[in-house]
Amino acid sequence: MPQPTQAPSFEPLNQAYNSVFRPNRLSLGLVVPLEAYATDPVPTMKGHIQRAQLAEALGFSALWLRDVPFNVPSFGDAGQTFDPFVYLGILAGLTERIALGVASVVLPLRHPAHVAKAAASADVLSGGRLLLGVASGDRPDEYPALNMPFDDRGERFRESFDYIRRMGEDHPAFTNHHGSPDGTMDMLPKPAAARLPLLITGASQQSPDWIAHHGDGWITYPRPIAAQARVVGEWRARVLAAGRPDQPAMQSLYVDLANDPNTLPRPIHLGFHIGARHLLAYLQALETIGINHVALNLRFNQGNIEDTLKCLADELLPHFAP
Repeated sequence: MPQPTQAPSFEPLNQAYNSVFRPNRLSLGLVVPLEAYATDPVPTMKGHIQRAQLAEALGFSALWLRDVPFNVPSFGDAGQTFDPFVYLGILAGLTERIALGVASVVLPLRHPAHVAKAAASADVLSGGRLLLGVASGDRPDEYPALNMPFDDRGERFRESFDYIRRMGEDHPAFTNHHGSPDGTMDMLPKPAAARLPLLITGASQQSPDWIAHHGDGWITYPRPIAAQARVVGEWRARVLAAGRPDQPAMQSLYVDLANDPNTLPRPIHLGFHIGARHLLAYLQALETIGINHVALNLRFNQGNIEDTLKCLADELLPHFAP
């Protein structure tokens, strides 16, 4: 099995990036909403703020929101229902330490000026706790509703990515598909640190080399350990070949935590019904192959959510980076 090589440290960016991502270490976050809604695409969002605050108090490193503009029947998941940037504002005011991530903003469906300003605002208001995942989008139904073409979303993703990056500069002047700032204006606020962490999700309709050259990290999907080791190793090799500093890799994982900690893993959608001891072993294997963060999704969890959060914190968090 290939063993990815990681640098002694990642390039420091904002508070969230520096605390969530550590070379050769794995941290654990949670995907919002923190509730089970296996049979209905729309969560209730009951007690959602209290559960977010509980996640912070228990020591989880990040909360992850999603950008789901429409409840698309074929997709079957409305996410947290609230607009991610509005929700980030609420969470920024009602939490203190936990990183706040979006995995991921669908760039072709939003003007990048609005994304840049909203993201920088959330970053500053939270004290540098924003992690911005970005993607090209995978739900064709949404594009006609916004009068947007689906087939060229890869090109528009690249243009949007560049536009957001340039908005971190003072009085930027450039031209691309989304507009031509002329240097006489400036967008405020600027990100809390040197730049806004932009994590690229999946392929986002881009070449592997483009991803290696441009992202501040990579968000990928669960795979068997050997396959995940291979793709993460190949991605890190491309980052190194591009002459860039090492970048963190993260993935999601659906978890239905069994009452018996010795329950062997049984596959569910993009994850497992699993006991805490076997989940720990699986996460330690991911840490060994170079995954730096796992965002746990409890949508299919059958147990009480508060009890599950406390069990996960007790059984897992002492073994991983805070």
